[in-house]
Amino acid sequence: MSPSMSLFSVQAILILSSEDGSRIFAKYYNQPHHAPTGQTQGPTASNPYPDLKAQKAFEKGLADKTLKQTGDIILYDNRIVLYKMESDVMMYVVGSVEENEIMLYNVILALRDSLHLLFKQSVDKRTIIENYDLVALAIDEIVDDGIILETDPTIIIQRVSKAPSQDVNLSRIDLSEQGVNNLAQLGKSKLADWLRQGL
Repeated sequence: MSPSMSLFSVQAILILSSEDGSRIFAKYYNQPHHAPTGQTQGPTASNPYPDLKAQKAFEKGLADKTLKQTGDIILYDNRIVLYKMESDVMMYVVGSVEENEIMLYNVILALRDSLHLLFKQSVDKRTIIENYDLVALAIDEIVDDGIILETDPTIIIQRVSKAPSQDVNLSRIDLSEQGVNNLAQLGKSKLADWLRQGL
């Protein structure tokens, strides 16, 4: 096993406007546990873009380089960057230069396909801004603290469900002490059933 291998594969997920390279969504990841002072733990030990100024400079340079490209992967600022263009946005997944490109490619595909399934329409700047909460939830289901959790779009969409389209009739909910006790008993019995089934 290589000493630089780590679960922390993703350094950043970005969604930028393809018109001017402006930020729509950006999430940079730091490892929660750093190596002791004086030692490094591989290329992802700390975020190379710790402040907003460094992040904006990285994003501007990345947008300038990729807006005219037709591929899916580049090496930029000593990082592997995978990207996909959708309508008027560019989606990026950034990893260290030693990272497995296929794993990162699966992350960018999961992001693109999840957004397509989630919105059931074209993925564009306006839709992303209007549904920013769902985009953030989907990205959190794919990557957490730089660790890839899930790349199957159908599972991601099942976890990121929309709120009910109709209002709940609050008058039918029994908020008395007996009603709360009944709800607790129902929860206990369901939990017991699930534990018996091995879930």
